[in-house]
Amino acid sequence: MERSLVLIKPDGMQRGLAGTIISRLEKQGLKLVAIKMLKLDKALAQRHYAPHKDKPFFGSLITSITSAPIVAATFEGEGAVELIRKAMGETDPTKAEAGTIRGDFGLDIERNTIHGSDSAETARREIELFFSDDEIFDYHRGTGSSSY
Repeated sequence: MERSLVLIKPDGMQRGLAGTIISRLEKQGLKLVAIKMLKLDKALAQRHYAPHKDKPFFGSLITSITSAPIVAATFEGEGAVELIRKAMGETDPTKAEAGTIRGDFGLDIERNTIHGSDSAETARREIELFFSDDEIFDYHRGTGSSSY
């Protein structure tokens, strides 16, 4: 099973989209194995976006992601990274297909509602930034009733 990190960005939180986004990903057959709400500090934001540190938009990216709380989540499933990438749509919401998260909810390239890992390797690095091993849960996701 593959895992991927998802961040519901400040613009998604400010518009009350966390539940909708999580639901869309779960409907793809992905299992939610970790979740928390937090306000990123500048240091964590810079570590998370380190691959973009030399790009001209890095400063505004850090300012945007630290502007309000986010939800960080880890999803698990066969081909989780690719499933999430398809569900998110293009980075630029004006180019994202209707029915994708960014196509339906993104405002512009910076306020595009969601981040998802772009590879299994990146996912491992990103998940370690946001979750300790004891914050990631392994459980059976069934469709029938069960006793607790």
